[in-house]
This record gives sequence, structure tokens and C-alpha cells, in this order.
Amino acid sequence: MKTIYVDTSVFGGIFDIEFKLWSELFFENVFNSDIQLILSNVAKDELKNAPSKIKEFVNNIPISNLQEVELNEEAILLAEQYLFEKVVGETSRADCYHIAIATLLKVDLLVSWNFKHIVNINRIHGYNAVNLKNGFKQ
Repeated sequence: MKTIYVDTSVFGGIFDIEFKLWSELFFENVFNSDIQLILSNVAKDELKNAPSKIKEFVNNIPISNLQEVELNEEAILLAEQYLFEKVVGETSRADCYHIAIATLLKVDLLVSWNFKHIVNINRIHGYNAVNLKNGFKQ
């Protein structure tokens, strides 16, 4: 079974004209396979302020395709390293939590539509450098 960590942007992508097609294709592939989506309490907290249609979509994801996880102390410490190394600024702490959780869980893939703080080649190099320095996978 493949594991994919999804950040909040991917759920919202279903209802965003720019990301709708790619989001629908992504979720169609997930729901027709043995892929397990990793949903963290960080993403769930971010979803509290999302429009009801996004929350409803998340609530209707088949349980067989979903694994809920919690932010833990080890992930917080790793996220703090990303911030200390200035991979991103302090205002991107939640993005660092997403990366740290995915790293520690050794997921197969992290999916995001956040091109500023997550899916950005310079940021990816920064996250990977911190991961390697701390003995984690890229």
C-alpha cells in the first residue's frame, strides 16, 4: 500500500478552478487504488476554517483510503529545525509541520498545491538538507 501525505491545499483544490482537474484526477486515482492518504491533525485544524463543501468532501473520503495521524514532539522539533535553518519563515510553521510529519512517517509522496512554501525547488532542497543533516530520508 502506498502512502501519500496531503496538505490542506489538495482538498481545497477540488473546488478551485485552477486545480480542479488535477485534484479530481488525483482523488479518482486514490479512490480506485490501495493508496492511503495521510491526514494530520495539522491539516484538520486548518480545515476548521474551510468552506463547508471542502469539509464535507474530506468527511466523505472512504475510511479505507484514510489514515489520521497526530503531530508529535519529534515532528515539532524537526519543523523547528526547518525554521532555524530558514528554509521558510516563522509564518510558515504549519507548512513545516506538514513536511516533518511526512518525513517521519516515511510516506511515499507528499502532495500539495502550495507552490510558495512546499512545492518549490528551493524549499525542497532546504527541507532535504535539514532532513539529511538529522539522519532522515529526503
